[in-house]
Amino acid sequence: MRREQERAEKRRTLSIVAGAVVVALLIIGAASYPLLRDKLNSSELAGKDLASLGVSATAAGCTEVTVKKATGNSDHRPEGSKLTYADSPPADGPHYPIPAPISRKFYATNDRPPLGYLVHNLEHGYSILWYDQTVAKDPEQLAVVKEIGKKFDGNTLDDKFIVAPWTAEDGDPFPDGAHVALTHWSMGDTNGNPKGQLGITQYCTRPSGQAVADFVKDYPYSDSPEPGAA
Repeated sequence: MRREQERAEKRRTLSIVAGAVVVALLIIGAASYPLLRDKLNSSELAGKDLASLGVSATAAGCTEVTVKKATGNSDHRPEGSKLTYADSPPADGPHYPIPAPISRKFYATNDRPPLGYLVHNLEHGYSILWYDQTVAKDPEQLAVVKEIGKKFDGNTLDDKFIVAPWTAEDGDPFPDGAHVALTHWSMGDTNGNPKGQLGITQYCTRPSGQAVADFVKDYPYSDSPEPGAA
């Protein structure tokens, strides 16, 4: 009887240990799955050219480019001061005295600088791809916008491009179900443009490398108030 009790106790102990091991493996697997998934997504996208990333501009439901008179050239405000913008997202306006560094091409929701810095980037000729929380929470779409940013990973003037999140704290959501926006501060290809400075905006429902390729071709860094500044 004693031996049978000892055997039963051993079986119970082994069952508990085995159960604990299974739970631990499940926890480790759950924790590592997002990392593995992101690595696979990144690897799959890395070999594609810009225009092949994401969906086509047509499939992304990209709108026609909207144009408005731009204001705020050289309107520098103290860092940390509160800035508000009428458009979601802004393509022009007052801004902080320094821009975000040219070396950063992608920002997540937890490390993006305040809008005042990014609007200064626009003044220097950057185009910005803004993505909302719908994209931020979708691993596949987020991988696409990250890879789009990598296509501009140099520190030259031709690589004036930033991918940044747009949050509820920044302002109103994008219109008409759009989850991606492209903005550029334009001078109409020349600082002598008689039409004056223009804020350029285009919205898409999903990330599209083709839409980005077309946008930066139509609005290069040289088409801006201060194209020679980094």
